[in-house]
Amino acid sequence: MIEKEDKTQKQTQIFDEEILPDIEDTDLTLPKTRIRLGLIMAVVGYFIFLLGARPGLFGLDRSRVIGFVQISVFLVGLAFISLGSYLTLNAMWPNGKKTIAADIGIRLISTGYVVSVFTAMADIFGMGSHPLPDVFFGPLQARGMELGMITIAIGFLLLIRYKRTNNHSAFSEGNGQNKTEKVNEKTPNEVNQS
Repeated sequence: MIEKEDKTQKQTQIFDEEILPDIEDTDLTLPKTRIRLGLIMAVVGYFIFLLGARPGLFGLDRSRVIGFVQISVFLVGLAFISLGSYLTLNAMWPNGKKTIAADIGIRLISTGYVVSVFTAMADIFGMGSHPLPDVFFGPLQARGMELGMITIAIGFLLLIRYKRTNNHSAFSEGNGQNKTEKVNEKTPNEVNQS
């Protein structure tokens, strides 16, 4: 009986250490300089993005259409936002301990940025509806940018480190031990029949 309890406690301890690393015993000191650098980059990127998308807010609006320079500026701003937010959210994860969802999120962030760049610069790359000297940001390019930014946002949501609930009731003191004792008491014939 005591051996079974010790075995159950060892299984619970192994389960806690390997499967659920986010319990209270783990050290969660975060690299504050990387987080600050990422947040500063994201905020600076936001202002650069605003400068490109709405130059009238800064008193710099010179034309009615959004041209090559404005497109380039807000793409640089979006790059700073994406990189800064990635650095911030990536700093929340311990080294080498990301989930598959977080890895997918990183790839979605970069894919969303590539989609945004190629749709915004479609005229410059020769895939747009306007020839090169008359480049401007059209409605199809705006839809492509929206799709790219939605992809980036989904990537950020997947990269966030959510707190896991400590929900492994199979090893709790009351019900879990009774279940494991019943399983351990079965004979090999009963196990084969079920």
